[in-house]
Amino acid sequence: MKVKRFIIVYLLFTCYFGVTQDMKEGFSYLENGKYQQAELFFETILKDYPSNKTARLCYGRAVGLNGNSDKAVTIFKKLLEAYPTDYEIKLNYAESLLWNNKFSSAKEYYKDLVAEDSTSFPALLGYANTFSNLKEYNKALTYVDKALVVSPGNNNALLSKKYIRFGLANNKIQTQDYKEAEDILLENLNDFEDDTETLQNLANLYLISEQNNKAQQTFERIGKNPNAILISLNGISLTNHINEKDKEALNVSTKAMDLIDVKTITSLKEQTIERYIQALIWNRKFKEAEKEINKLTTKNETSANWVLALQATLNIYKNDFKKSIHKYDLLLENDSTSFDGNLGKANASKAMGDFKNAYVYADKTLHFYKNQKDALFFIKNLDRTFTPFVNTKASYSFDNGNNEAYSYSINSELPISLKFKLLGNYNYRTNSNNISDISAKSNNFSLGFSYQLLNNLTFTGDAGVFASESDANNYTQFLTNLSFNFKPFKLQNLDFGYKREMQNFNTELQDREIIQDNFFVNYSLNTNFNLGLFSQYFYTTQNDNNTRNLLFASLYYNILQKPSLKAGVNYQNISFKNQVPTIYFSPERFNAAEIFMNIIKDEVTIDGKGWFYELTAATGFQYIEDQNKQNTYRFQGKLGYKLSNRSIINLFAAHSNIASTIATGFTFTEMGIQFKYYILKKPIFETSKMF
Repeated sequence: MKVKRFIIVYLLFTCYFGVTQDMKEGFSYLENGKYQQAELFFETILKDYPSNKTARLCYGRAVGLNGNSDKAVTIFKKLLEAYPTDYEIKLNYAESLLWNNKFSSAKEYYKDLVAEDSTSFPALLGYANTFSNLKEYNKALTYVDKALVVSPGNNNALLSKKYIRFGLANNKIQTQDYKEAEDILLENLNDFEDDTETLQNLANLYLISEQNNKAQQTFERIGKNPNAILISLNGISLTNHINEKDKEALNVSTKAMDLIDVKTITSLKEQTIERYIQALIWNRKFKEAEKEINKLTTKNETSANWVLALQATLNIYKNDFKKSIHKYDLLLENDSTSFDGNLGKANASKAMGDFKNAYVYADKTLHFYKNQKDALFFIKNLDRTFTPFVNTKASYSFDNGNNEAYSYSINSELPISLKFKLLGNYNYRTNSNNISDISAKSNNFSLGFSYQLLNNLTFTGDAGVFASESDANNYTQFLTNLSFNFKPFKLQNLDFGYKREMQNFNTELQDREIIQDNFFVNYSLNTNFNLGLFSQYFYTTQNDNNTRNLLFASLYYNILQKPSLKAGVNYQNISFKNQVPTIYFSPERFNAAEIFMNIIKDEVTIDGKGWFYELTAATGFQYIEDQNKQNTYRFQGKLGYKLSNRSIINLFAAHSNIASTIATGFTFTEMGIQFKYYILKKPIFETSKMF
């Protein structure tokens, strides 16, 4: 929240002293804020009366208030040389130091002025404003209250107190003392009933502290003032977006746009247009948003910062991160302190895989906006990406072929830098069949690493051993998994590689020591109109002289963003060179098609504690060679709870009768529990010292 700087012009009355009839016109200019006219007027007077103290004093004020603070300081210094004991000149000199942003010097000077006359209203108020500019808000309140004792109910002092409270409340927000900040702002409402600025600050406090209902009520209260209806509607639209009611946010912003007329001040008009375009983007109406943005741009001219921010945001939502970064760079050239520019570029850089710049610009955001909540949350989530963790999983599965299996696994990641991670995995599994009375167990251990070769290209590789023990056969085999993850273009993802694994779905397969060498490609494509495609191809050779081709494709539509809700169709084709149905499911031709629906609330979106879930339901048909089609169904679910930012637990279950999901083709059920724990609070390397 930005705190407005407000310096009260409280010494105009000093120019009354010694004013002649000829100078009343100049004083009128000062009193009405016509500083340029006042400067010219008193400059003319001084040509005829160069030593007139009143004219010199009023000229100094006109010069300073007209923006030339350096010259004003010089003028009052010369006046002090001529009149070293004149208290009114001292007061004007002190104020000129404030105009010149020399707050430390002003602090020392006002200290002496207050000591000289502790009942001087201008000295007390100037001292208060000095402390306010130095962000020493408690001292500022002390002296503004002293000024109000001297002049009870003085509007200038009350106005200063209002902005001092804004500064103090902002400090409390930065330290997350939200209740104290609320109390301070409510005190303002006692002095300024239904003050729009105070209500805005209060509503923003409620948004920051996630008290969205209070924020909504406060924005509605602002709307009771006919002159603040646009401020009210813009705030309500934002609150609806935060509450994930984007359609309502757009409806409210549309109403606000309809209220803009020729009398609307420029800043408020721009804020309303900005919120309307944001609402279009939130609702993924990208063409309409782009059309509105184009109305705001002029060829061969650099756009205003708020327009550049809109262009960048639109490109973020369209996953065109390169264009987004370009717009943020232009914004930062205009204003290196821009919150939207710095945190926006951090987000875009992260999405591009440029984690170094993501940290750099998030840190810059905090440099300019101390303890800003969004920036802190961004860094916390980014840190989590590079924090070591262990993930444990225990499951029990069975099918109607009387096979049972218990599986226990643990995998871990240890990021060494922004680019390099060490990987480890261990799995223990037991298989049994109560008809054949055969059991087997296996231990699978692997070590590997992941390295980001380019921002859009990552290599992952591991190697390990698979050790099998059963009544019939004991053996050890080498396993490996080598893959590349590549993001060739926006909204596209490509994985390809090689994986060597063992068939160990049940005891009989495990005993046969069947090794699979898989060459695979995964390709996914998303669009800005909610359609998505995922496809997968496996070519597998086995040491029993068999080969397999597997093709899977999924076409889906994103119905909702939060929670993620999608529906679509899946198709699968499998073919084996040799058919060995008595050993494992190996049809010459297998085709399956299904419709599905999937809903997800991801734990990544949860800050602190909270529930998350995932549910998939599907039904369709499968065709096994020349057999009649068979009905299929599939259910998968997960319900979890984020215990803290470091620990996550969930229960999962699956039930299916699709032949391709299991080696035997029988109905299959699995259930289990998973626990993930981040070993440390943050990465082992110091991210802030890497750059």
